[in-house]
Amino acid sequence: MTILVELKNLTKCFGNRKALDGVTLQIQEGEILALLGPNGSGKTTLLKILALLEKPTGGENKFQGEIVTGKNAERMRLQSAMVFQRTLLFSTTVYNNVAYGLKMRKMPKKIIEEEVKKALKLVRLEGFEKRSAKKLSGGEEQRVALARALVLKTKLLLLDEPTANLDPKNASILEEVIATVNRELKTTIVMATHNMFQAKTLPHRVALINDGRISEVGTAAEVFGKLSKSLASFAAVDNTFAGTAKITEAGTTIVDVGNGVQIEATLQKQGETSVFISPQDIILSKNPLKSSARNVFKGKIIQIADLGLLVKLTVDVGKPFTVQITKRSFSEMALNLNVEVFIVFKASSVQAI
Repeated sequence: MTILVELKNLTKCFGNRKALDGVTLQIQEGEILALLGPNGSGKTTLLKILALLEKPTGGENKFQGEIVTGKNAERMRLQSAMVFQRTLLFSTTVYNNVAYGLKMRKMPKKIIEEEVKKALKLVRLEGFEKRSAKKLSGGEEQRVALARALVLKTKLLLLDEPTANLDPKNASILEEVIATVNRELKTTIVMATHNMFQAKTLPHRVALINDGRISEVGTAAEVFGKLSKSLASFAAVDNTFAGTAKITEAGTTIVDVGNGVQIEATLQKQGETSVFISPQDIILSKNPLKSSARNVFKGKIIQIADLGLLVKLTVDVGKPFTVQITKRSFSEMALNLNVEVFIVFKASSVQAI
């Protein structure tokens, strides 16, 4: 894939505080990249530098193979648009808000009308042109802000926590718009988020950022499939347990995580440790399975979440385990709250963190 943006050893200081510390990152043309990290990790600062709204203290920023300098920054700035977490709209109509950037670029009136109409349709706000932007709901305001960025048709779209504090309906609409814009318009999108589920499902790649440093970059399967210490340090991840490990005579390790739950693992650990089991590695059944898997637990379903084609279940076996199954399997097994089930996973599926 073509590299749209390349950062090398980028730093940003605000007085004595280092907001970014040696960030090296490549952003591929046409991808959705999620910057996943806690509040204060440097996500917004990095977005502002990508939007050329902030200058880095040190390091190199390349856009389409050209190093960004004071001389070309203004020209390059026209190729990116940023939507902030806190929406700031003008005290005028929705139309005037969305059209603002095109008017500044002195586009013909007819083209402005056409592009505004297309953008509002994309964010599902058709017919809102004459409404006052200040009388919209929070979700509608965020969709107007996104439409205002979309009409510019930039190569790079930067989104700072686009669905934070939104109700599920508006959050879902925004996520669908983001996916559609990327798929149909081939717009490269970088979005900051601390939403684990969003980072697992929406982007092509995820970059973990904490304390101004990027520790990992990869697909969602790569980043979440093997839970690293950097991810565990700030993210509430399903199926992470702390306990006391003891090596058996057979060479495996038993980790006692409390409440009568002992997890067998192939790793070699002794003493206090934390382990992770990916929900995708757990098999669920209503009856005991004949299997070579070393971990078999009986419990009850205490929580159910519909994820579209998948269903996310929380099973209490003394400790809560998260399991994902297809909606078809969920229906065929006639599962529901308080139904007794068995969960099974291999010792080799247990990872130390």
